[in-house]
Amino acid sequence: MKYDFDVKIPRENTNCVKYDLRKNVFGNPDVLPMWVADMDFATPDFAREAVMERAQHPVYGYHFKDKPYFTAIQGWLKRRHQWEVPTEWMSFVPGVVCGFNMAVLAFTKEGDEVVIQSPVYPPFHHAASSHQRKLVYNSLKIGKQGYEMDFDLLEKQAKTAKMLILCNPHNPVGRCWTREELLHLSEICLRNNVLVIADEIHCDLVLPGFKHTPYATLSQEVADHCIVFHAASKTFNLAGLATSTAIIPNQELRVTYNNYVEALEAHLGNIFGKVATQASMEKGDEWLEQLLDYVQGNIDYVSDFLKANLPKVKFFKPQATYMMWLDFNDYGLSEEELWRKMTQEAQLGFNRGSDFGQEGKGFFRINLACPRSTVEEAMRRLKTVF
Repeated sequence: MKYDFDVKIPRENTNCVKYDLRKNVFGNPDVLPMWVADMDFATPDFAREAVMERAQHPVYGYHFKDKPYFTAIQGWLKRRHQWEVPTEWMSFVPGVVCGFNMAVLAFTKEGDEVVIQSPVYPPFHHAASSHQRKLVYNSLKIGKQGYEMDFDLLEKQAKTAKMLILCNPHNPVGRCWTREELLHLSEICLRNNVLVIADEIHCDLVLPGFKHTPYATLSQEVADHCIVFHAASKTFNLAGLATSTAIIPNQELRVTYNNYVEALEAHLGNIFGKVATQASMEKGDEWLEQLLDYVQGNIDYVSDFLKANLPKVKFFKPQATYMMWLDFNDYGLSEEELWRKMTQEAQLGFNRGSDFGQEGKGFFRINLACPRSTVEEAMRRLKTVF
């Protein structure tokens, strides 16, 4: 089946964060919104059909996750990432962000040091600071070929840290970490008994030419010292259905974590997230391949446009995710002036880079999971103003 990602779908007046909160976030209700990391593409037909079929039953009561649900996730992880995950390793969580917050609470105490690799998705910062943990910044370095981990700094930080939250692949810089990079990080963390929490929500969105390495597949020892989070939400545009998976190979860690989640009554989830996730994991391969090709086309379009028309905007082409991380610092403008020009003059709703950490000042994150016509309009507005 050929899927059409060029179709524009109106999302206004649907309680949509990306569209219906523009006035609140940007001070301008007319910005072209390319910020929140969900897609403007239709959720695939097989997921919607599964939800509609279940919705026909007149009772939406308590439910449980049955064997076909876990089998679907297992099959997906094995096909896409060559990772065999026993059912007993998997636990339900409402969302990946919820999941790693609960991991912080379950495995650290107030004052403990939690390492993040900024600039990184804002909830990583909050997962430590909101719970009175000490946030430690292992800031990424910018090399000639893109962003790199600062292993020398991590060697020092790991001596006192209790946990590292890893973004694999990385949001917003778009790195698909190599096996060698992950091994280096794991060696440091193992040597210093630092528990790694791996957010792999973007792992299915690795672009052509690159390959995701699940952190837990590095070795048995690494698997015993980590928790990995996966979800179909980014991959198939299911974020509103609040369904994710914690994968915990170590039984002791798993029991501790599950006890914590169940004590908060956060382990049940909703019926529609269950059936949509299962259908997507069973039937989504071809849809995803077409999506990745389309997103790569959007990335190539933006890359070529910026090089030809706005050479002051610096960037590295992403290896994963559907976002680009754009550096406007060569314009010599303050962060507030950049924000004003972007939101009021260009009328573009991008994510402000400093929300991802101080390393993001002068940057913007742009979401390219949208029709090509939206991307073209955004580039026209950028060229007019900048």
